[in-house]
Amino acid sequence: MADHRIGVREFVEFTVRTGDLNPITTNSNNTALIGAQIHRRLQSAYDDADEKEVYLHTQVMVNDTAFVIDGRADGVLAGKNGPIVEEIKTSARPWADLTQNTRDRYWAQARVYAHFLCMDRDLDAIDIDLVYVQTSNDQLTRFTEHQTAADLSLLFDDLIAEFGDWLRMRSDIVKARNASIAGLDFPFPAFRTGQRELAAAVYRTIANHTRLFAEAPTGTGKTISTLFPAIKAMGADLINRVFYLTAKQSTRHVAEAAMGLMELHGLVAKSITLTAKDTITFEEEPDDPTINPYMLGYYDRLKPALKDMLTHENQLTRGTIEQYARKHTLDPFEFSLDASLFCDVIICDYNYLFDPAVFLQRFFAEPDPENCFLVDEAHNLVSRARDMYSAELTDTLFTELKTALAPYKQHGVPAIKGGITKTLTAFDVVRAAVPTGQTEVFQPARLENLVAVLNGLAQTIHDWLTGELENRDQAVVDLVLPVYFAVNQFLRINDFYDDAFETKVALTPDTVTVKQLCLDPSSFIDDSLSLGGGAVLFSATLSPLDYYQEVLGGAANSLAYQLPSPFPTSNTAVLVATDVQTTYRQRQASLPTVIASLTAMVRAKAGHYLVFLPSYAYLDQVATAFTAANPDLACVMQTTNMDAEARSQFLDHFRESVEPVVGFAILGGIFSEGIDLTGDQLIGAAIVSVGLPGLNSETNRLRDYFDRKNGNGFAYAYQLPGFNHVLQAGGRVIRGAHDVGVILLLDARFATPRYAQLFPPHWAHAQVTRNPTELATRLTDFWEAHHEDSPDA
Repeated sequence: MADHRIGVREFVEFTVRTGDLNPITTNSNNTALIGAQIHRRLQSAYDDADEKEVYLHTQVMVNDTAFVIDGRADGVLAGKNGPIVEEIKTSARPWADLTQNTRDRYWAQARVYAHFLCMDRDLDAIDIDLVYVQTSNDQLTRFTEHQTAADLSLLFDDLIAEFGDWLRMRSDIVKARNASIAGLDFPFPAFRTGQRELAAAVYRTIANHTRLFAEAPTGTGKTISTLFPAIKAMGADLINRVFYLTAKQSTRHVAEAAMGLMELHGLVAKSITLTAKDTITFEEEPDDPTINPYMLGYYDRLKPALKDMLTHENQLTRGTIEQYARKHTLDPFEFSLDASLFCDVIICDYNYLFDPAVFLQRFFAEPDPENCFLVDEAHNLVSRARDMYSAELTDTLFTELKTALAPYKQHGVPAIKGGITKTLTAFDVVRAAVPTGQTEVFQPARLENLVAVLNGLAQTIHDWLTGELENRDQAVVDLVLPVYFAVNQFLRINDFYDDAFETKVALTPDTVTVKQLCLDPSSFIDDSLSLGGGAVLFSATLSPLDYYQEVLGGAANSLAYQLPSPFPTSNTAVLVATDVQTTYRQRQASLPTVIASLTAMVRAKAGHYLVFLPSYAYLDQVATAFTAANPDLACVMQTTNMDAEARSQFLDHFRESVEPVVGFAILGGIFSEGIDLTGDQLIGAAIVSVGLPGLNSETNRLRDYFDRKNGNGFAYAYQLPGFNHVLQAGGRVIRGAHDVGVILLLDARFATPRYAQLFPPHWAHAQVTRNPTELATRLTDFWEAHHEDSPDA
């Protein structure tokens, strides 16, 4: 039987913590940055015989279930009388101003580590050093106590007794879950083509603690084909928790639906969907935490709230969490994080694992082979990860804050103003270093002087924020916090800076922008995935697989699997128009051919069509010409910054109307993936151009980086990301076994070997046309061959 892991930090917090929730420091990785810096500084002074970050653990049995409580002691020092456990804590407040509850938690964590060390090394007694660093003045205080192993064992038993209710609750959840999984069958009458094979590959991946990159075309049923075997692996005690990671909210809903379907077939498991803090926080919560009723006394109400919700609910969706959070007057975001500790399946955004700013420390502070990662629509992770590991700052952020703070003179604010002045001076130095006449430069080295000044500013703001604030300071807090978070993000990325980064400096007459640009986050993705026992990265478009294995950190330690489409290829016409040239210089000349080709497509069979273009300017040009040539056809166009209502209205033309309609949308945009238009809601899509990202300096640096690394710079920076957009847009057409439709590729480059070799197997029957007349003939033949087919809506 697998052991279920609980971190020492969470163990202590659930057994000792009471009182209020401070949103500035709780469940945030911002203040952890300064604490980590202090830890590293103190640990760097250790002698050769001293040990740092010592992993310690023990196993306890509750309800016949094994739980491992583990963590890392900051240090085990070589003392004259034997080992000394050292625990380092940091805060801007003097020790005397800390609450008794805070001090109790600090000591409890140190004593738990001391207890583990006594058991591990068969010690009769041990000294414990609690090192407290007051960050506002860098004052270090060392508290020392001597404990016998017997007394530490009794103290630990008391904590276990307190935590026993929670362990029993989790144990009962696991027992009920595993009992239900034993009799759980696949929740459909039969497997679709490829589903059984994918499910088996996922199960083997989890059992062998490896990674799988799987391309599973639309219709495979990727969500249930990955979640179901992961649940079965959980029932076999191969893993204890599944993280279903997504890029979009719509995909999270699909995962929720899959969990609900398995529950209808007998599964008893706890799943939770984590929602972004700014989305789920109640509107009526005041910004000032000292008067926020959802935060005051939070930990005093947490235990009964958790017991209430976990006793009555299995699927903890956003609505469920909000319902119980209101009932028990708790901040819903923090409540969801605490509830996730008791859940079997956690459905969340990529950033909760991969983003160094917001990753879940409670789960990912240490590797845990009981965790399994299912990464949906994994093609999206490439650009998302680059963004997560890049950070930029503009000097106007600081000039605006300096102006806003001018009227405030209360304690601590002058020091912040001084830090801002130093920061602006550092930006001036950066500007002066840019050669005359240039507005943009790249360099491999980081800007050490700017980083040092930002560190000082972050420290000053941190000390002020974590000090005693009066109500009148809340206005200043609101001004300072966004800058503080931006600076910390920049400094956090600086800690990762290596050969896969470049620094970009961009100038305008009024601004200086400095960006730490991550060109290759693959090693960081690899590190994140290594925190679990196995990972499956899957998408309908993950070709070529070796490219995604490399850029997503799996080149050396993963398997690749490509499933065939479950739908008949004869139901799709894939046509390449070689008479169309869509490069920027040739767009105007080819416009009549593009319009003639689009007209041939929509006139061959009346219905609903989408036309995808690479930019808004080109979209406007083509849509205007098309409507002029086809005034009788209804046309709708994607516009910039469409809100949820506007997006819904756009899709309603396809979902609710039976009249012919042609929609014009951006390739790689909101309508080119993640939408599901089945049957006659969509019978054709035209993709104009090969989807290359627009030329820009950052993508060129990416190209140069991969040219140096593997000689595939153009492919990695431009061709393959663009072609994935093409595949995603084409995938909108055939969504069901009885769907029939056309995919029209309008660009001669699609017929060249560079692109044709990238076509997925279900596009292998693509046909080439040389003019609109030939295209019209092919379309007519296709629809006549399917005139008796009835698409199911």
